Parts: sequence; structure tokens; C-alpha cells
Amino acid sequence: MRRHTPMAKKSELQPLLELTQRVGSDPLLTQASTGNSSAKLDGILWIKASGRWMADAIRDDILIPLDLKEVVTKCLRQGVDPAERYPSASIETAMHAALPQRVVLHVHCVNTIAWAVRSDAPIQLQSRLEGLRWQWVPYVASGIPLSRALEQALSACPDTNLFVLGNHGLVIAGEDAKIVEDLLTEVKRRLAIPPREAHPADYAALLDIAMDSPWELPDDDKLHALGTDAISQTILAGGLLYPCQAVFFDSGAAELFRPIPYPDLGDDWLGRYRNRPFLIIEGRGVVVRKSIAPAELAIISGLAQVVQRVRESAPVRYLTASEVVGISNEIAYRYRNIANASNAGVGR
Repeated sequence: MRRHTPMAKKSELQPLLELTQRVGSDPLLTQASTGNSSAKLDGILWIKASGRWMADAIRDDILIPLDLKEVVTKCLRQGVDPAERYPSASIETAMHAALPQRVVLHVHCVNTIAWAVRSDAPIQLQSRLEGLRWQWVPYVASGIPLSRALEQALSACPDTNLFVLGNHGLVIAGEDAKIVEDLLTEVKRRLAIPPREAHPADYAALLDIAMDSPWELPDDDKLHALGTDAISQTILAGGLLYPCQAVFFDSGAAELFRPIPYPDLGDDWLGRYRNRPFLIIEGRGVVVRKSIAPAELAIISGLAQVVQRVRESAPVRYLTASEVVGISNEIAYRYRNIANASNAGVGR
């Protein structure tokens, strides 16, 4: 059963809700249910519920209240993931509880990720984030492992309020929503990368593929860069860049992001690819299943934005096989289903 936020608390949480809605409405900051926000208020950790879309923060009840002391003593100190104890809580609850600041924001900013998937990211970010109280956190799984990594970072530099997460995203913390948003604006400015220009899609060829098939053309024209930009294809051919690719599609998703040749007449491409949620057609563009979930569509649109910002010469650090396996099927199932159910009209 959903728990509704009391009106008195909703008033105090309004700045966070407004920030969450603004962030969630920007596809360059969040995609589907990715990203989460929280506020610590009178011993209660108000955090975005699992799978809910940040864009819904104003019109819907997306925050849930957790007893902060209980989360810390019965979960963090005992190595128990709060997301397991409180099934409706975000998988990043441990991270939010571990940070001392009152307001915490976690986003999957495409510009940040374009830096964070580079093996030389710490060096590249040093000059760009100079003067800010930031730390680089190499990739670690969400939940307890990530919360411990942040606690370790804070023990070395307690005043840190900005974390760049390798192969993952961005975490910003502050004493109120305005401080957090101001810092987010500054980080966005410093880390902005203009996307590469991609060749236009071959709409005639894509419409030919879509005819009498399970697929159709996506509404997002920028998605076609996955099929028309050779650099993007080379980058994606190396493996998975960040967890959402596995979470929203499955742990063996790497093959999904590699282009297939334009089908020849008589080729059994329809039979071979019938079950795929989308097809990247080499040199032509992208078609998506007519039944594709909104969350899946948002994720691949975000991916297209990320790879268009990764330079051809960049040394890319892909998720390892063990890291991909660590993104358990249980977590992937949880997010795909909750996220799609949460925002079927248009969910982490």
C-alpha cells in the first residue's frame, strides 16, 4: 500500500519535490526511473520510492518515509541493504542514508557519464572540477558497496559534497535543495560536452523494415545516431558502459547494442531478431518494437546521448564481466517492472 505524505511534511519537502521534478524532466539528467533524491527531516529519511520517475514528483507521491536511525543501525551498521528490508525503497537508500547532508541528489547526467566511462576520468575531471569539493569514486555496485565507498571517501575528506561515480553518474549533497541545485548547475556547465553530429537516418529504409513487422520508428530522432554514427558503434561494440544497459534489458545485453546489417531480401532477419526490443540498423538508424516500454525507450535515448559525447580517441572503461553479473537478475526484474508500471503513460 502506498503511504501518502502528510500535508505538513509535504510543505517542508516542497523545495525538494520541485527540484526533483525539474531534474526528472530533463532527459540529459535522468532517464526513466534513474536517479533519486532524498531529504532528512526530523529523524525521517524521505527518499524516492523504487522505480518511480522523478518527473512525477509534483503530481504524484513518489517519496517514502524511513526511520533514519533504524536504517543506519539495523541496516548500514549490520551490512544489510535497506532496499531489502524496505522493498519499496530505492536501491540507493544506503547511499542517501550514509551521507551526512540533509539533501542528497543522484542523477544519471549524460555529460557526467560520458566522462565517467573513461579510464582516464580522474585526470580529465581534475581541472574541470577544480575548486569544488569533489571526489572520484571508481565503479562499485549500488547498495551497501556504494554506501561504504562514499563513507570511505568522506573519512578522507569530510567536507566533500560532490561525487562522480565511475561508470554510473553523479551525487550532490547539501543542506538544502537550493544549494544542491546551484552546485548541479555549476557541474553541468563545467562538464558539458557538445554531441557529435551524426549522419541523418535513412527513413525510407527504416520504414521499409517497419512495414508488416513488430517494429516502428521512434519518436526521438536523435536515437538514430546509434545506427548512423560509426564512432558510437565502435564504442558500443566494446561492451556495456553503465548498469542501466543491463538493468533495463538483461545482463547479456551487450549484443543488443551492436548494429545489424540492413536485411537482404529473403534473409530470415525477422525470425532472428523478432524478440529484440529495438534494432540498430547499420548505417540506417533505429527501429523500436511497437510494444517497447517507456522506460526502455528512455534508457536507449539516454545511451545515444552519452555515446555521442564520448570522443573517438577516449580510452573507454567498460563494465567487467563480474560487474555485469553483479547486476543481479532480481534487481533488473524489479526495476524494469516497477518503472514501466509507474510511468506507463509517457521508473530507479
